[in-house]
Amino acid sequence: MSLYTGGVVYFGFTAIFEPIVNEFGWSYAQVSFVASLRGLEIGLLSPVVGLFIDRWGPRRLMFGGAILTGIGLVLTSQVNSLGMLYAAYVLVAIGTSTCSATVLMTVVVFWFRKKLSLATGIVAAGFALGGLLVPLINQLIVLMGWRGTMTVLGIGMWVVGLPLSLVVRHRPEQYGYLPDGEETSAGVVDRKLELAKRTGMGGMAKYVLTSRVFWHVAISMAYQSMAVNTLITHVMPYLSSIGVPRSTAGLIASAVPMASAVGRLGYGWLGDRFEARMLTSVSYVLMGLGLLLFGFASAGGMGVLIPFSLLFGIGWGGNVVMRATLLSGHFDSSLFGTAIGFVVGVMMFGNVSGPPLAGWVFDNWGNYQIVWFSFAALAVGAAVLSGTTPRPRETLVTSRAAE
Repeated sequence: MSLYTGGVVYFGFTAIFEPIVNEFGWSYAQVSFVASLRGLEIGLLSPVVGLFIDRWGPRRLMFGGAILTGIGLVLTSQVNSLGMLYAAYVLVAIGTSTCSATVLMTVVVFWFRKKLSLATGIVAAGFALGGLLVPLINQLIVLMGWRGTMTVLGIGMWVVGLPLSLVVRHRPEQYGYLPDGEETSAGVVDRKLELAKRTGMGGMAKYVLTSRVFWHVAISMAYQSMAVNTLITHVMPYLSSIGVPRSTAGLIASAVPMASAVGRLGYGWLGDRFEARMLTSVSYVLMGLGLLLFGFASAGGMGVLIPFSLLFGIGWGGNVVMRATLLSGHFDSSLFGTAIGFVVGVMMFGNVSGPPLAGWVFDNWGNYQIVWFSFAALAVGAAVLSGTTPRPRETLVTSRAAE
């Protein structure tokens, strides 16, 4: 599920960016706003989705999300105005918010404790491997145009997403199990956390939003979402603007998520062995170095683009995995969905502001360098914020069986 939604909805948009601009003559900023709408809807809905998954479970959310995402992609193939394009991607965003990161990561936390980072890394790697679909989407556009391609991708969402959603289960306790296959539940229930759960959704939300660790993770991740969403949206337009052939630009657009997959798996292994705060700080440093190199790219600069892909991709992939690890150290499984949902809600501000800002810069100055250099500098602040995140509280290692 992560692979398909990541490849089609997230990474694949850069492939249809220029065909849409060329057909309608819209500005880069106008088309970039599609990515902002996607981030806005997902951000607004994620806190609600996080609360609902803690109450309803993932299956119904994922099934409905797959239906809506497919409808939005098919409608995109029929657009004839900017407003219709925005409306179609609002549907895509609503659907994706219930069958992607917030829901899928929460399910992993329900079922794993001892090797949570590794389990999270494997699932997150699926999203990154969606980058493999970019060259395929590129080829489909050549063969059948961008409209036909969006129709095929929308139908594919139903074919892939609906059966997979029916396989997913909620909590292990509902089936007579405990996380990691444990026979007894260990841990002490934090009194404040217990009170929050007993007072319902309002108490759960208040507990999360008054936590210092929540704001450290959320603000640093807002930077991550701004940098990543901007780069993924503009990587091919940027490379085309400096003379890199479209075929080569497509390969770079795929190389970044591939390196991200390596970072997700690698950090998944490291996260079970080393402190999550420091690993997260290192991931932001890697992203910043990668963006610095990206700003110096040129038409013949493949020597720069390769290390950029590795540094940025590994750093990005690593902090995606650490997001779940950091939060799970402070919020038990019955509150994790709420916590990660609100984190994604804060990340919305980065998702929304980054792509159109970069498009506006290009429309006015004709280059992207100032964007990449600015994001490289901001990575330092994100690294400091992550490194000062409060340490995990062992009192929060608990489960439903302990209540």
